[in-house]
Amino acid sequence: MKEDNSTFHEDGLTKLTIDPEVLAQELAAELQGDPLDEIDLDGLDPDQAKVASECEAGLHWLQQGHEERLQGLRVFCEHRDPRALPLLIPLLLQPCPVERMSAVYALGRNPSPKAVKILLQLLETDSNAYVRKAAAWSLGNYSNAPVMKPLINALQNDIAAVRLWAASSLAEVGLSSTANADIVAVQLLVSLRIDHEPVVRSNCIWSLGRLYEKLSNDLKSQLLHAFVSVLSTDLEASVRDEVRVALEQIEDPLAKSQIKTLLEEANLL
Repeated sequence: MKEDNSTFHEDGLTKLTIDPEVLAQELAAELQGDPLDEIDLDGLDPDQAKVASECEAGLHWLQQGHEERLQGLRVFCEHRDPRALPLLIPLLLQPCPVERMSAVYALGRNPSPKAVKILLQLLETDSNAYVRKAAAWSLGNYSNAPVMKPLINALQNDIAAVRLWAASSLAEVGLSSTANADIVAVQLLVSLRIDHEPVVRSNCIWSLGRLYEKLSNDLKSQLLHAFVSVLSTDLEASVRDEVRVALEQIEDPLAKSQIKTLLEEANLL
């Protein structure tokens, strides 16, 4: 989940103090759910005329007041339109965290190199966890930008909701090159071992599974050992199930042979 930003300042953020419970109520009332839950990552727009009409309305709403801007932001959380970019980027610094969060999601759906810098600032410094979570997701769509270290830092240090999306976005970064894949995999393996939240461990497994083919032989072996260890020791069934799925998706015959040996040694066959 990340983008002329040297002209933007954080004055609006530094003055903001948010009660998490109040924010949660505001999010539920104004957005009726997290936009991330509604983004269709794989779907194509089936009705181009309808989409074009919605985008035109969204462009108009983005230039209006608070309520209209929220409507416009929801449009561009779902649809891509390069005309929206100069209207979306300034909204990253709105005092309202709901607007910032929605703008972050919209710029994940509509990536712009000009948004990278400020998205990274939000991931690292925004006081609101919903905004940081959105940034962690959106920066996964900026895998060719310098986002790896900030995402690793978020995976190591932020709250669970941010960590789980940092883990997922790091897969996109790792897929951009073999060197990045190895760096990312090392961090994901550490989090798989030490993170106390099952959902974060599950996302680490998912990301490692995606990266497997790009890893060095040594890291492939480490990954398989780690996965079998999870099957033996992790107390959370959902995490063990995630490992089983990841192992089943590995098609390399030599790896399958190694997996069978490791499972036998662990008395799991």
